[in-house]
Amino acid sequence: MAEPESTVINTNVKQKDPSTALVIAVTTRAIFNLEEEHKLYLEKGKEEYTRHQQANQDKPLPPGTAFAFIQAVQYVNEKILESNPAERDLFDILVLSNNSPESGARIINSAKHYGLEISKFCFVSDEDSTQYLKSHGVKLFLSADRTDVCNALRRGVSAALVFQQEVQAPSTPLRVVFDGDAVLFSDETDQIFEEQGLEGAVQYEQAMEAIPIGEGPLKAFAMHLGKMRKKFSQEKSPIRTYLVTARSGRDMGIRAIKTLREWGLPIDEAFFMDGAPKGPILAQIQPHIFFDDGLHNIQGAQNVGVPSAWVP
Repeated sequence: MAEPESTVINTNVKQKDPSTALVIAVTTRAIFNLEEEHKLYLEKGKEEYTRHQQANQDKPLPPGTAFAFIQAVQYVNEKILESNPAERDLFDILVLSNNSPESGARIINSAKHYGLEISKFCFVSDEDSTQYLKSHGVKLFLSADRTDVCNALRRGVSAALVFQQEVQAPSTPLRVVFDGDAVLFSDETDQIFEEQGLEGAVQYEQAMEAIPIGEGPLKAFAMHLGKMRKKFSQEKSPIRTYLVTARSGRDMGIRAIKTLREWGLPIDEAFFMDGAPKGPILAQIQPHIFFDDGLHNIQGAQNVGVPSAWVP
């Protein structure tokens, strides 16, 4: 029997309606840099970790990889409410933590210190905290723990693994970059490529050109983002979305573009890299988050200081 979660409602923040909001759950290690504390937890155990967190509860934690993304999401909420104060289609952020509520005070104080608009803090003593994602209506889950991410994806929640890195806080608007195959789209073409090589994959794409590509693990999140994006004209939108894919534009781009059109998903810019490294273009875009299923692409993004999330 799973132990119940302990949820702390942040009364300083306007509570959102989870039936209409785009709910994003982040773990404490995704939003704050807790690498030293995590090391202490692994080496000395939970009690020592709890003692350390309690002793330092008034010392704000440094920002982590997903921090700038959460700040930019907050900016979007402000812009949406400026244009319509009654709007309920907003981002809603909750922090999910395996910390005990006693050691969670530092997490809450850190969020308040930075003025982060986090509506709920969920402290879960159960090993698999992802069982609570669906009950909170979570549309995207960001974690620094691979098992968490795999469990969330199995539960049908868009999820990605965040690697701790030094991140330059990019300016607004919110910029989100998606890879194509196995992220926005299904991995059907990747599988053909593995079995039959590039020529087989190109032939498959040309034969299937009129049929939309299957859904990938982040499609649901991207669609909700697109719905919010459509509230604004392109010039005034506080959200910009990008597709940066290894596909070649000439041979495999048309089906991808047709699929996005069929889904009604607005993408501001699309880059068909034909297998070239993605780092240089990402450095130019300066996204708040980049989703990819290839670890070499994540590494390339990290090398240019771009906050990255791996979709396993």
